[in-house]
Amino acid sequence: MRGKLRCKMRVLFAGSPAIAVPLLEALSAAEGITLAGVLTNPDSPKCRSGREIPTEVGEAAARIGSGEALPVLKPIKLDASAREQVSALKPDILVSFAYGRIFGPKFLALFPLGGLNIHPSLLPKYRGPAPIQAAILNRDTVTGISVQKLAKEMDSGDILAQEQLQLTGRETSRSLGEIMAQRAAVLLPPVLRDIAEGTARSRPQNHGEAGYCSLISRDNALIDWKRSAAEIDAAVRAFDSRPYAWTVHGAKELLILKAAVYSGPAAQTGGNEAPALVLGIDKQAGILVKTGEGVLAVSELQYQAKKVLEWRAFLNGARDFIGSILG
Repeated sequence: MRGKLRCKMRVLFAGSPAIAVPLLEALSAAEGITLAGVLTNPDSPKCRSGREIPTEVGEAAARIGSGEALPVLKPIKLDASAREQVSALKPDILVSFAYGRIFGPKFLALFPLGGLNIHPSLLPKYRGPAPIQAAILNRDTVTGISVQKLAKEMDSGDILAQEQLQLTGRETSRSLGEIMAQRAAVLLPPVLRDIAEGTARSRPQNHGEAGYCSLISRDNALIDWKRSAAEIDAAVRAFDSRPYAWTVHGAKELLILKAAVYSGPAAQTGGNEAPALVLGIDKQAGILVKTGEGVLAVSELQYQAKKVLEWRAFLNGARDFIGSILG
């Protein structure tokens, strides 16, 4: 076991959503590490009153700093004013996890030890903003998490640490994000200690093998019922938080929140019926919908601006649903 560092490394942590909170908490408790401050996105209105709500990282930073002041910066832009605020904190290194913005060379020059980014994929696979969703959509059996040096090109920096994760095929973006959050909290602190002690080793990525994923839009989450049940099931799991997998029933938008590939009796698989037909129900699995290949069993739904409902309760208020065509 390594000894304590002779002086503490000052870390500026940059992050915004809930996935980054466990890492922030781990850094606040890690030996040899001092949180110089937290960089997060500005507060935004998230309720009908328009009251400004901080990011999940902003909320966590306020809790962590309840005993002593932990500076929390929320700049709209990483401009000269933001750089001046960061410089005043005298950070040694930048650690970023799901901050959502690109760091320019002037900003990175503020950190004597450079910057690190935690990326939830096995880089160079799935460079970009939605690697968790990409792994689920592509029905991968293995994914992972990487600690990389921040570089000029997005997610192209040298790898300092990497860990594989086996997938069961039932993960959602939310559940897999929670796993990634916990693994990041374990994976990063030893890397920082190695950097402080001068023993860190990195390896370049194979840029020829790089793959990319794009920012997810609401259009990406629109269900194409001509796809297979397995593909639609993956989409429902990948979009289990905003923008949510959705379709249309009559004139109403309908969110499909939980579903699975149906493997029940052959008599209920829809035969030659057209995709998107609501076939009927299975008392155990839910509402059965024909797809381009196989049948999807839907167990949780929600009309736009209405309550989330388990399938039985949903059918009580949607008597015309069985036999209808979705989309």
